[in-house]
Amino acid sequence: MNLPSSRLPLMALAVAAFAIGTTEFVIMGLLPEVAADLRVDIPAAGMLVSGYALGVAVGAPILAALTARLERKSALLLLMGLFIVGNLLCAVAPSYGVLMVARIVAAFCHGSFFGIGAVVAAHLVPTSQRSRAIALMFAGLTLANVLGVPFGTFLGQWAGWRATFWAVTGLGVAAAFAVARFVPALPGLKAPHMAREMRVLREPQVLIALGMTVLGFGGVFTVFTYIAPILQQQSHISPHWTGAVLVLFGLGTTLGNILGGRLADWKLMPSLAGILVVLTLLLVLFAWTMHSTVGAIVTVFVWGIAAFATVAPLQSRVVHVAGEAPNLASTLNIAAFNLGNAGGAWLGGAVLAAGYAMPVVSLAGAAVTVAGLLATIASVAIERRAPLVAASCT
Repeated sequence: MNLPSSRLPLMALAVAAFAIGTTEFVIMGLLPEVAADLRVDIPAAGMLVSGYALGVAVGAPILAALTARLERKSALLLLMGLFIVGNLLCAVAPSYGVLMVARIVAAFCHGSFFGIGAVVAAHLVPTSQRSRAIALMFAGLTLANVLGVPFGTFLGQWAGWRATFWAVTGLGVAAAFAVARFVPALPGLKAPHMAREMRVLREPQVLIALGMTVLGFGGVFTVFTYIAPILQQQSHISPHWTGAVLVLFGLGTTLGNILGGRLADWKLMPSLAGILVVLTLLLVLFAWTMHSTVGAIVTVFVWGIAAFATVAPLQSRVVHVAGEAPNLASTLNIAAFNLGNAGGAWLGGAVLAAGYAMPVVSLAGAAVTVAGLLATIASVAIERRAPLVAASCT
């Protein structure tokens, strides 16, 4: 099946990714409304973001084990059902505690869906187009930042935050229908044998690939978590226009996702190393350009391109080195992205709590990305000494 003929199933996966990405990030724009309605303070409402991230990290291996014996399409539909239930509970949650539990329930599907979805997407196309297929699925996640989050925030501010979760629930139903209708059953893609899948974690290259994801992407959230105060305090951009700049960042992530898929299909590891170099330089540059309104806007857009150009290569790498046991490794790599998000957010907060200025946060993000680059270089060096059985990506 070539890329044009596989476009409908890939688009169905992208619609599901769009729904999942929207519910993950839209809560950030609705914290004041949620806090006021449920009578909690803003920091407590902010924990709904952390609760979701932890739900992804914890739920990924658990759901991978529970769905291991299911045919891959059936597993995707079950996970979308869990997503629908979680967001429906969010929409009707009578209290903060119930909303937190509902967010965690919705998050549980996240890691496994993207992990299994990446494997399915890769098997819908020829080997030479697999990274582009994965990137097309992840395009739904990047578009969530451009369209889903701004629209969901507007809807929640206009009609109440519960309306947003009702809308996301409906989107989940539409995505489940699209997956059921267009994603084919792949009898040649066997359901994973968990004992064999677990053995893949003994492979140094798999562990290094997961570390590359945590560090390579962790530098992004070291800075992005605090992008609003950076733009408002350092770049002198009003709160009203901050949202517009974030939409511009989202457009950059969409372009970067497409670019990363194409580069990974061309030369995976050299491309990934080059992207991480560019990402590091942009974070260093941002420590200086954040003091200029125009400079900050331009840097944020280009930074978005570089940041999400890493996604498809990082996911493709872990699928490649996992060999015949890609399902668990792919799912754990989604958890690794979220671990990088959480760790990066913690590091940026620690830098600020220590009394350092905002530019130092950007430099700290660059240092984390350099660590990811070093892990990438080490992976290539190890592979050259002991090549993988599968065709080399380098």
